[in-house]
Amino acid sequence: MKVTEQDVVYVADLANLELTEQERSGMVRDLNSILDYVDCFNQLDTSKVEPMAQVSDRYGVDQSKQGSECFDYTLREDILEGLRPSLPHDVALANPPDTDGTFFKVPKVIER
Repeated sequence: MKVTEQDVVYVADLANLELTEQERSGMVRDLNSILDYVDCFNQLDTSKVEPMAQVSDRYGVDQSKQGSECFDYTLREDILEGLRPSLPHDVALANPPDTDGTFFKVPKVIER
């Protein structure tokens, strides 16, 4: 499957991006190059490779630990200091210049 210029225009429109002719053709070229490279993996024999749900359990920082233990360093304690209750909904809606009673109303910033 190849990416076409129509595909790039469609996605750019969804993302609200304005691309020049040169940028569009560059995107088509680059995306097709990426897809061609990824397609190379289809040529590999993976019949003897076990499926992995989490690669992080296999490739941790501390090789002496097994499984999730090797990622204990990524966990931290929740710090509750400085937390305070949220502003009540009715109090928050009493301050903005415009509201519909449930949400803040703001000017539209993206136009098509």
